[in-house]
Amino acid sequence: MTKRPARRTACTAAALLAVALPLAVPQPAQAATDRIRLGSSADVSRSSWNGPAYTMNGAGGVVTASMSRSVDEIRGGTGSLDVVVLAGSAPTSGSPTPECDTIMGLTGVNSCTTWTLTSSQDGDDSEVNTDIRNAEFVYFAGGDQCRYAAWKGTALEASVESVVAKGGGAGGGSAGHHINSPVVYDACRGSVTSSEALSDPYHRDISFTTGMFEWADYGGVVNDSHFVSRDRMGRTLAFVARAVQDGLTAGGAAWGVGVEEGGGSLHIDRNGLGTAYGRDAYVVLADHAPEQAVARKPLTYEGFKIWRLAPGTTFDFRNRPDCGYYLRSVTAGVPDPDLYHGTPVTDCGASGGATLAESEPNDTRDTADDATALPSPATLTGDMKSTDDRDYFRVSLASGQTASLTCAVPAAYDADVYWLDPAGSTLTRSVNDGGGADESLAFTRTASGTGTYYVDVEAYSGSGASPYTCTLSKQ
Repeated sequence: MTKRPARRTACTAAALLAVALPLAVPQPAQAATDRIRLGSSADVSRSSWNGPAYTMNGAGGVVTASMSRSVDEIRGGTGSLDVVVLAGSAPTSGSPTPECDTIMGLTGVNSCTTWTLTSSQDGDDSEVNTDIRNAEFVYFAGGDQCRYAAWKGTALEASVESVVAKGGGAGGGSAGHHINSPVVYDACRGSVTSSEALSDPYHRDISFTTGMFEWADYGGVVNDSHFVSRDRMGRTLAFVARAVQDGLTAGGAAWGVGVEEGGGSLHIDRNGLGTAYGRDAYVVLADHAPEQAVARKPLTYEGFKIWRLAPGTTFDFRNRPDCGYYLRSVTAGVPDPDLYHGTPVTDCGASGGATLAESEPNDTRDTADDATALPSPATLTGDMKSTDDRDYFRVSLASGQTASLTCAVPAAYDADVYWLDPAGSTLTRSVNDGGGADESLAFTRTASGTGTYYVDVEAYSGSGASPYTCTLSKQ
């Protein structure tokens, strides 16, 4: 959260505009609102637009490259459009319209109107909503996302949605980035740090607003800003774990989108394709319930999937990838090292699976290779190096989920397969006789929550370097 200082008085702002900005057309204030329009006093009239398009910025300021792209996409490269900037307060020094000052310098902009709204009731102001509905892009300035969340359920919410629905766009920076996700970290109780959130994912300063703006292709997302410079990866991990635990998102999965400040922006086009501009952006996936997420206890979560988007790279939000991520976990509130960099998983098959090759020593449950975060179907491979070799793989299942395991065993040895509980007790097994005899088993978790299990591949007779291949599917 980045709070903007209290704004100037309306009369001071108007006096400045009269001297410095001849195109500005100050309007009378209504109640707690303040309106300043730059550019043409007449709105553009046009029957159709080519959006939607969105800009998600890591800081409050407009990022020229991504905003220009949004403007061009919405107007289809011809004509011009109108922009409205919404703010909860305005600067006490410099221009009273910093966002519009930048936007008016872009090709294809007819006007830019800044509205400063200081109370939740301002969301029902008729003149505010007329301006929004006549615009083709709505930009939420940096400030305090709690103020923006207070507009949920007002006419303003429906007005912004109407802009997107007609083929326009929306976006914002910092607090304006937060408010454009379907699950909003609203910071109404205060701003939480990563260490606080990981130590207690139900920390008093963590609160969410849901059901405000739910843009197409952007479902299940929690936005965060100033991402790397303020070390916010940890709290985003806690946010998405909470979202899954509390059912704030559908399908047992939640996504975090973090954008760095200093010119960082994520542009999303009408097809759901996101492109990073200026600085790195990150997409974080929690695709199962956390191992521990309860009040006043530290978070434990195995296998967050993280995509790092360098400037110019893309992420398909409509057809979200199941490859190209790196894995990080949090154990008792302590995250793995180097949350912002990792080696991506790239060996995904056409079906969306990935391959995990055994890494010795993995002969006990304590040294098991971690397969908890692999997409389904996944491939587990290894070999029986001796007649008493065992290979362990750790997996997880949610309540009601069924795991199916099929293993192709080479002729060089006879290997059996066991499905074990956390204590090492056998729950089911496959022990077909003979070298090269394939094995298969299935197990359904009936208990509540998510549980940890182990696949145990054991040499029964023979050994060799020829690999076995097990396909693990979850349904």
